Amino acid sequence: MMLEIFGVGGLPEIEAGDDLAGMISEAADLADGDVVVVTQKIVSKAENAMVAVDPDDPLSHKPVVEQESVRVLRRRGDLVISETKHGFVCANAGVDRSNVDSNQAALLPDDPDRSARRIRDRIKARTGTEVGVIVSDTFGRPWRRGVADVAIGVAGVRPILDLRGTPDATGRELQVTEVAIVDELAAAAELVMGKTDNVPVAVIRGIDPAWLGPGSIQADLVRPPSEDLFR
Repeated sequence: MMLEIFGVGGLPEIEAGDDLAGMISEAADLADGDVVVVTQKIVSKAENAMVAVDPDDPLSHKPVVEQESVRVLRRRGDLVISETKHGFVCANAGVDRSNVDSNQAALLPDDPDRSARRIRDRIKARTGTEVGVIVSDTFGRPWRRGVADVAIGVAGVRPILDLRGTPDATGRELQVTEVAIVDELAAAAELVMGKTDNVPVAVIRGIDPAWLGPGSIQADLVRPPSEDLFR
């Protein structure tokens, strides 16, 4: 298998109400089976998931973090690790002040899976092209330094590649292997988008057609508390 990943540049500054799918369709030459990875930030801007903050106070978004958290797991100084209503465990409930106006902070989309479906359906309606869509965001990782992009919303791509019951390279049956394929695609896409290059969309071409299909991040990828050894 060979994958091609390319960034989609040239998009204007996204504002509330903008037709993201239309902009992407015009900026990228899409083909059936492509996966379009869209950053959470521009989805939040288009959906007006933004709040006003004090541009002179770097901590003025902290009350918003508390409001967006359904449970706080840890606090260290100004950092809050909390659980959002989506079931995501992340820093500051996903509230982010980067790459937005200084007097605003971006919230996570209300329903990232729905956001992905809306973009996918709109692309299909405009172009007739069947694509998968991933809404990505940057998360830290327990026990490892640095951040990586993960999928917070998906449409048309199976979140999990379940290899349980299949043989490995030596013929031994795999017992527990489930690959978070949408997270791997989101992280790969980030390599061509970057954090400072103003390229908020990427297209991945050449994925295995078996990876395409229905799924939901919240239903399929978020681990329920009953299976979580750390909460």
